[in-house]
Amino acid sequence: MEQYTLIRSRRRSVAMQIGPQGELIVRAPLRLPAREIDRLVREKADLIEAHRRRWQERQALRPPEPTEAERKALIARAKAELPPLLERYAARMGVRPRGMRVTSARTRWGSCSSKGTVCFSWRLMRMPEEFVEYVVVHELAHLREMNHGPRFWAVVASVLPDWRARRALGRNA
Repeated sequence: MEQYTLIRSRRRSVAMQIGPQGELIVRAPLRLPAREIDRLVREKADLIEAHRRRWQERQALRPPEPTEAERKALIARAKAELPPLLERYAARMGVRPRGMRVTSARTRWGSCSSKGTVCFSWRLMRMPEEFVEYVVVHELAHLREMNHGPRFWAVVASVLPDWRARRALGRNA
């Protein structure tokens, strides 16, 4: 039987994910019996293993964590280079972010709050410029559409017609 970490919450369905160390994390409704969760994990064993293999492949491609000095340099670069880029694309898109923050996020390149603050991971500064521009435009597009529906992608495409190719640059990072 596959070992896993169980997290119960007020949810309606079971979700499984591979955690940061390659461990299986299962999120389940509060009242779902443990035997049912075990059954689902056994039933999905092949799929779990396929996801774990993909996770391992991504780990092998991921650059090593930077030294403290490198991390500080990337943060400084992000704080210097992202605001002008953000300003340029915001003007072009007719939007005004409320603020910008540089974060240490590991799983998201950027985010946009409902209050209009955009955040970017300093790890973004390790990526090609075309991808950085895509992430900036993507987050600014959320100031118009706070979802990933067709209108959102139309906003992105109006600024970066080649957004799909740019997005692909970050897929394996």
